Amino acid sequence: MPRRISASQARRIAIHAQRLDAPHPSRPGPATLSRAIGHLSVLQLDSVNVFERSHYLPLFSRLGAYDRRTLDRLLHHDHGRSLGAFTEYTAHEAAVLPVADWPLWAWRRDAPVRDGYRKWATEHAALIDEVQAEFRQRGALKVSELEHEDNVRLGGGWWNHNTVRIAAEWLFRHGELITVGRDRFERVLALADEVLPAAARAALPRDEALTELVRRAALGYGVATLDDLADHPRVKGPSVRAAVDALEASGELEPVEVEGWGRPAWLAAGTRIPRSVTAATVLSPFDPLVWYRPRAERLFGFHYRISIYTPAPQREHGYYVLPVLVDDDLVGRVDLKSDRKAGVLLVQHAHVEPASHGRRLELARRLAPVLASAAGWQGLTDVQVVGPGTWADDLRVALR
Repeated sequence: MPRRISASQARRIAIHAQRLDAPHPSRPGPATLSRAIGHLSVLQLDSVNVFERSHYLPLFSRLGAYDRRTLDRLLHHDHGRSLGAFTEYTAHEAAVLPVADWPLWAWRRDAPVRDGYRKWATEHAALIDEVQAEFRQRGALKVSELEHEDNVRLGGGWWNHNTVRIAAEWLFRHGELITVGRDRFERVLALADEVLPAAARAALPRDEALTELVRRAALGYGVATLDDLADHPRVKGPSVRAAVDALEASGELEPVEVEGWGRPAWLAAGTRIPRSVTAATVLSPFDPLVWYRPRAERLFGFHYRISIYTPAPQREHGYYVLPVLVDDDLVGRVDLKSDRKAGVLLVQHAHVEPASHGRRLELARRLAPVLASAAGWQGLTDVQVVGPGTWADDLRVALR
């Protein structure tokens, strides 16, 4: 019979596996940031910066108030136009990943695309060749810098791309173009065959790559179901089960039963079950601990939506809602906004989970230093609770 793990043990395993309980280093530099990204495998990107763009936040949650400029230099954001140690691809979602991992995603670059997209590419083959030729001639560029007559700004919102941008996306999707950095958060692209080191050009076969990606997912999650492991690289079908079976056969995964889960689960071999974890932080909506919402609900009983896509009258907890982790539980959520002009971190809504309501002032006192640290990290001088919520009054007291 598989070993049985309690629900509280599963929570502690997951938090420890994500290194959210590790002491913060005093001055995290490039090597520390690189190791942290390597452990995460991917650092999900998102353009919303009402508090801070998402890719900065998982490192803050694990390392504390590091210098964001160090991460910018590491990722070549606003720092030159050559390929460094990191690039981007659709790994889980749009994400930063090590260049060394480029071969792991060859199967996704080679995967069939939807019929309409393929038909568009066939009809615009000449344009795709022209875009590729301009990168060949001029080197690393933002798409906005391409000197094609059809590269014009269109109205109609964020997703209304002109044909030149779509052609560049096609080349990026298939690995012909690779991200070498960002400039004002716009990707800077170059031809992969011109900038990739030889070691990163070889493609891993799909089965080998998926087995490695599932192994990394298992290590990052600590304990996980088949659905959890499939969501990490966003894979569907029997290939994930085949990878799990291979890893179980090699002794890298152990089948377990987790209290309350009601489905098979696997524990990464050698995983230690901590007796306790000590943690206090806020999480990005795209942090690996919570990015797969069914897992967050199964682990913590935490039903979570970011709310930025929810119409304002229907928002329950605010706009940019961040989960709050204290020790081994998600105890609440806060809607944060960096008011950079006033120099204040605004708490626009604060909610404590019903199960933690009896400890709300104690937990607010655990959260207050995190918010103060987050404000300083953002270059802000104060934290103000300006909105409602079941936790708002306690946070005001704790912040005094």
